[in-house]
Amino acid sequence: MQVYALTTCDTCRKALAALRAAGHEPEVTDIRRDGVPEKALAAMLAALGPDRLVNRRSTTWRALPEAEREGPAARVLADHPTLMKRPVIHHQGRWHAGWDADVRATLLG
Repeated sequence: MQVYALTTCDTCRKALAALRAAGHEPEVTDIRRDGVPEKALAAMLAALGPDRLVNRRSTTWRALPEAEREGPAARVLADHPTLMKRPVIHHQGRWHAGWDADVRATLLG
């Protein structure tokens, strides 16, 4: 299980704690410190789509110039990885974004 998260994000910390309590051993990539590998970002976008992956309600998004917002999602997320809805989890060949009830039910049982 690979988890792309921010170590400073409360939701990410809750998700990681719950995953570990359920017996998972997530490999964590801090998207601010480590970035997101290009191949992983492409796979996320292909599986989830930009509407599910880009957090358009974030303060980072609102601060971006309009021209940058209209650019390709891969470029925007590569330049500003904190725009990603978090956490993004890759488990058993499937991608999950966020930590809503559906994601919790799928990953925690």
